[in-house]
Amino acid sequence: MRRYVIRRIIVSILILLLVALLIYTILRCIPSSYVENMARERATQPGSKSYAEWLAQLNAVYGLDSGIIEGFFRWLGAALRGDFGDSWYYNVPVAEKFTEVIWYSFVLAALGFILVLLIAVPLGVTAARHQYSWRDNVLTVLALIGISLPAFFFATLLKWLFAVKLQWLPLFGAVGRYYQQLSGWQQFWDLAAHFVLPVATLVIVSVGGLMRFTRVNMLEVLDSDYIRAARAKGLPESRVISRHAFRNTLLPLVTIAGASLPTLFAGALIIETLFQIPGIGWTAYQAMVAGDIPFSMFYLLFIAVLTLLGALLADICYALADPRVRVGGGEG
Repeated sequence: MRRYVIRRIIVSILILLLVALLIYTILRCIPSSYVENMARERATQPGSKSYAEWLAQLNAVYGLDSGIIEGFFRWLGAALRGDFGDSWYYNVPVAEKFTEVIWYSFVLAALGFILVLLIAVPLGVTAARHQYSWRDNVLTVLALIGISLPAFFFATLLKWLFAVKLQWLPLFGAVGRYYQQLSGWQQFWDLAAHFVLPVATLVIVSVGGLMRFTRVNMLEVLDSDYIRAARAKGLPESRVISRHAFRNTLLPLVTIAGASLPTLFAGALIIETLFQIPGIGWTAYQAMVAGDIPFSMFYLLFIAVLTLLGALLADICYALADPRVRVGGGEG
């Protein structure tokens, strides 16, 4: 098992380096950037230098005067020391801005991920156990509605009902106006109240796909010969489902759950925008619009790390659940 894990980590690091080089190359080739816009603005000032002179000076200041390969390795060397440069748009170190906003996105993604698993998997199993019954039909319709309708529709509906009509929850924002004046527990409940609607929206738009995936895999397992044999032995249906069927359904679920980890962070941009939550998604969007290469590079690399980490964790869990995977990986 150790050999398999080490091999997967080495492969993930190599892939991450190639992805980082690709992201850096793409960002360096963007036609318009924050530096060019800044050079144009300064060149229009009375008595100022020309656009070309300002552009050359700013490129030297921001390290864009070298070739792509040289610039990448210069950036990589600094990144390995924990220095990702200063954000051009926010005028603070990239790492500092990241740590300031990531917790909003982390709470949103973590709560959404846990609730989606707790809701989608049992509902998918229930739909498979009662195939073509009224339960299966109702769950299928609800899942298709969640998959088909966009996030802004559910966000608008939830805000209209719970924030405008009933006035139970805040309409937008991460904290209230008087957050700093509240006590510790009051701050916690204020923060929790602001996250109810965003988390609910994220769960509604995400639970349908995983539920349908669980149902399809569960139906395939329930149609297997060993399930028929277990039933023929007289085992209770609950034991057949929990001890035999669900364990084999768990293998593909591990893969899809690992792949959904970066999707929750990347997809949180829409939720954060709809509810005006200053998370990493909204912050990165503002930076990208402004052509902020340092912060955009860091954010895209962060999503790449999450993608590889999700795939790595899925492979490890898959190997723990199925010994054939790690045996094949160790021999390959």
